[in-house]
Amino acid sequence: MTHPFFPSSIHPRVFAHRGLVTEAGAESGVWENTAAAFAAAHAAGVEYIETDCQVTADGDVVLVHDADLQRLAGDPRAVNTVRTRELRELFADHGGLLTVAEALSSFPELRFNIDVKTAAATTLLGPVLAPHTHRVLVTSFSDGNRRATVEAVRRTGVSLRPATSGGSRTIAALRTLSSLHLSPARALREIDALQIPERHRALAVLTPALLRAAHRHGVEVHVWTVNEPEDMKRLVSAGVDGLVSDRADVAVATVAPQ
Repeated sequence: MTHPFFPSSIHPRVFAHRGLVTEAGAESGVWENTAAAFAAAHAAGVEYIETDCQVTADGDVVLVHDADLQRLAGDPRAVNTVRTRELRELFADHGGLLTVAEALSSFPELRFNIDVKTAAATTLLGPVLAPHTHRVLVTSFSDGNRRATVEAVRRTGVSLRPATSGGSRTIAALRTLSSLHLSPARALREIDALQIPERHRALAVLTPALLRAAHRHGVEVHVWTVNEPEDMKRLVSAGVDGLVSDRADVAVATVAPQ
């Protein structure tokens, strides 16, 4: 049965990659993964937000992609060494810091695709995600982080687990099994989606065989990070179910059903 994270009425799906930072937003100093970036994505008609989480020195799970602040703020400190209050002050002029809990409560109409970047977040996320499992997809390059997060949610006693997207090992297994025409059923257990690049260096990750194998087992395939309209059209025509894009406004205008 399809997880409620994926209503059939929304297809192909557009995921705003870390929210939406428009040209005007960038000029005003808005950062990715902020309240302003999410609000901009919502205003553009996006229903899915792709985001990432780290853990602060206070044990709060915040929506930050990198393990440190160097790229965003020119600050070499690791996020896990910085107090949440200081992060809020740092983000205040750049769109506003959000914890996972704040994002879910502030944007109740949106669905969140949360990439668990650190094992430290897995247990903490359990009670935070439990009331929202119908609109959360848990993913990670680490299948261990993904499974640990889902298990933490289950320990709260909820009946519905969050949707999940396979990590690197799951994707590699599916690609190999599909190319050999072997059943990927075991590799896809409790997997609802695969989120993959079209290529990784010289290797084609998205192949017709992988797409067919995923669809036979009721698993969606989403491709990242797709920013050019012609690529968006080509991938949707090839049968992918969703696009993760820095230009979610362009994606909505290009491929969203009218």
